Amino acid sequence: MLSSRRAVPRFLTTAAALASALLMTTSAATAAAPQWSPAKPRMVTPWTHQVGPNNALPEYPRPQLVRKDWQNLNGLWEFAGAAPGQAPPVGKPLPERILVPYPAESALSGIQRHEDNMFYRRTFTVPRSWKVGENRLKLNFGAVDYKAVVWVNGKQVATHQGGFGAFSADVTSALTASGPQELIVGVEDRADATWQPVGKQRLVPDRGIFYEGASGIWQTVWMEPVAPARAETLDMVPDLRSGSLRLTVGTGGSAAGHTVEAVVRDGRRVVSRTEGRADQPMSLPVPQAKLWTPDTPFLYDLDVVVKDRGRPVDRVSSYFGMREIGSTRGKDGKLRLTLNGKILFQMSTLDQGYWPDGIYTAPTDAALRFDLEQHKVLGFNTVRKHIKTEPDRWYHHADKLGLLVWQDMPSMKTGGRPPVDAQQQFERELQELVRQKKNWTSVIGWVPFNEGWGEWNREATGRIADAVRAQDPSRPVNAHSGVNCCDSLGDSGKGQVLDWHAYPGPAKPMPDATRTAIDGEHGGYGLEVEGHMWFGEGHAYEMVKDKDTLTKRYVQNQKDVLAAARGCAISGAIYTQITDVEHEVNGFFTYDRQVKKMDFGQVRAVNEEVIRGADGSGGGQPEPGPGTPGLSGVHAYKFDEGNGSTANDAVGKAHASLTGATWTGGVTGAAVSFAGTGQADTGTTQIDTSSSYSVSAWVKLDEAGGAFQTVVSQDTGRDSAFFLQYSGQEQRWAMSFVGLRALSPTKPEVGKWYHLTGVRDAKAGTLSLYVDGAKAAEQNACMVAKSTGNTVIGRGQYGGNQVDHLKGAVDDVRVFDRALSPTEIATLARR
Repeated sequence: MLSSRRAVPRFLTTAAALASALLMTTSAATAAAPQWSPAKPRMVTPWTHQVGPNNALPEYPRPQLVRKDWQNLNGLWEFAGAAPGQAPPVGKPLPERILVPYPAESALSGIQRHEDNMFYRRTFTVPRSWKVGENRLKLNFGAVDYKAVVWVNGKQVATHQGGFGAFSADVTSALTASGPQELIVGVEDRADATWQPVGKQRLVPDRGIFYEGASGIWQTVWMEPVAPARAETLDMVPDLRSGSLRLTVGTGGSAAGHTVEAVVRDGRRVVSRTEGRADQPMSLPVPQAKLWTPDTPFLYDLDVVVKDRGRPVDRVSSYFGMREIGSTRGKDGKLRLTLNGKILFQMSTLDQGYWPDGIYTAPTDAALRFDLEQHKVLGFNTVRKHIKTEPDRWYHHADKLGLLVWQDMPSMKTGGRPPVDAQQQFERELQELVRQKKNWTSVIGWVPFNEGWGEWNREATGRIADAVRAQDPSRPVNAHSGVNCCDSLGDSGKGQVLDWHAYPGPAKPMPDATRTAIDGEHGGYGLEVEGHMWFGEGHAYEMVKDKDTLTKRYVQNQKDVLAAARGCAISGAIYTQITDVEHEVNGFFTYDRQVKKMDFGQVRAVNEEVIRGADGSGGGQPEPGPGTPGLSGVHAYKFDEGNGSTANDAVGKAHASLTGATWTGGVTGAAVSFAGTGQADTGTTQIDTSSSYSVSAWVKLDEAGGAFQTVVSQDTGRDSAFFLQYSGQEQRWAMSFVGLRALSPTKPEVGKWYHLTGVRDAKAGTLSLYVDGAKAAEQNACMVAKSTGNTVIGRGQYGGNQVDHLKGAVDDVRVFDRALSPTEIATLARR
């Protein structure tokens, strides 16, 4: 249907023929009295049964560019699946009825199935009072997923590619002189069968973190009369320093040479009145501005009039908030995010915007607002809109409620790296997202990538972060949320925010010289609530037994967030998540929004405690002791025995038991060799991982492929507290925490001895790797919990399993209870 290889056929070349065809189909449709009913949803929300053909999201859909005359085209449309390349069904009724704007897969649509290709069809009548002819008729779509072609009376009037962006068409030239006008929308959405940006949609949900698809028209469709010369866009940037709003009224070239009058109002009081040129920047005074904050979300009204030689030709109304996002150094000298020049900790949830009845589309505007209202009830001041966008009214509600919003770019699918054409399309859609969402007061930052999903190389990620910042210099860019996780290709060093994920966490990145740091995802505590689960059962990162336990675990976790905010200088923390979604049961609410899963009073109290306490004054970081002097270490394994099943501790009494090991020649004397299954277990906890320490060893690899191999680690029962290792992902030496690696610049040679030293400096907040006595890499790394597992040579631990076994030989392992100096490390590395 939408193939670029096949031209769209031309049908019905005369207005008379088309009007006749429409008259016949309209009469047939009336006689047939087509019926619609919602499909049966697996779960119902409090708003499900409020939805019907006469009230499908009737609210004005574009609160920042309002005209008085408009008509909503939501409601019942004809519908049919289609074949690829199929011609539009001009003048032909379609057999099914769909409720727009609910996705075809949703129960509220009445269809409840996916179609790769589909047609929507309806007729509309243009009010005579709109004087179309003298005026123009504009057709607007909030969003259609994914490729859309629009015909009016058989004439193609618009195409759009991208499931998350709004688009419009001037359809005046396609209208007939009178009577009903035929509107057809053709859609192709192959979702994750392609590389198109899909967020978490999947053709086949996985009972994990990927969900039902949402194809077709999923946001409001409406039409409006507009003047030939008119305001198409309002570009608004508040400037607190000058006490003004920078405004550009974009006309798309329709009003070249026209002037603009802009009036700022505080209620009925006129704050300022400014005249300027259309399509040129203007400065609107806002003296003694009332600042927008989460506690006082004050919004100014804005009236804009486009004039032709002093005569008004177009009027629109809008609004804005005076606020500014930046960064400053706290009393502890660490960089933190600010709102209006003051440090404000961003206490957030992960908000995925899914609904059991409407999937991508909230059933009603009240439902759309509900989730945001509950953020305020729970004491949050921020929302991360997770790899999805929302209708304009969602951002409008966030503006009015006083919620900061981090806006993700919807990701491409996981697994593999996208081809060049998909990369280019992703960037086009990201530019569209920023262009269309950057006027919202609530939106305070952009997130191009999440956990490496759809990322193709680290350099491109950095370039894209710079491009987004150039497109919108007024907001920080979080180049890569969860840069420490999953499919990530590593830190590009770009953007204004460094973001890690950790479950249950919190994540504890530290700001660097130019970037603030946030915990981009943590928590994920789960509780099953019988009768309120999509699949009848569910999963989470840590399951609990009841509401009281869930509340307790949340409060404990938020206390850890406060410690990380004070000691590590994270500027925000994002808890997963506001509601359950399908198989994920880690929400404050069940997926149907029917059950509160925690004690909301306790949640609010601890959230407010964190916001108050994370004020940039520092504290919370333990001061490490001096440690044991000398280069012998507190434990050492020289492996000079040459035989037996025990390696003696040359300094302490923690002799190591050998399994799956053989003796071989070492750097000096003997060494021990592992073939990918063995270990040397010291039987005790040798390192206080909450403080400073160092670990050194000589190591020689038998192979250097894509598998991880650990030289020294310390168990925790789940994941090793640290790994001195060969990282198979990058094929480099590394000193690592889970999700964080200080990497050597080059791949090691098989069969060659290397001296490795990993250093954890708790006071400096760093994790460093030295290779052959020289520093190879360093990463910021804040507080780490104290571990009580055994120190082990030859393997690691991940997910509670023994993993990453060494295939090679190790010699002269030493453990230190302090951070060694570069000079000491260089001395150790001498043969």
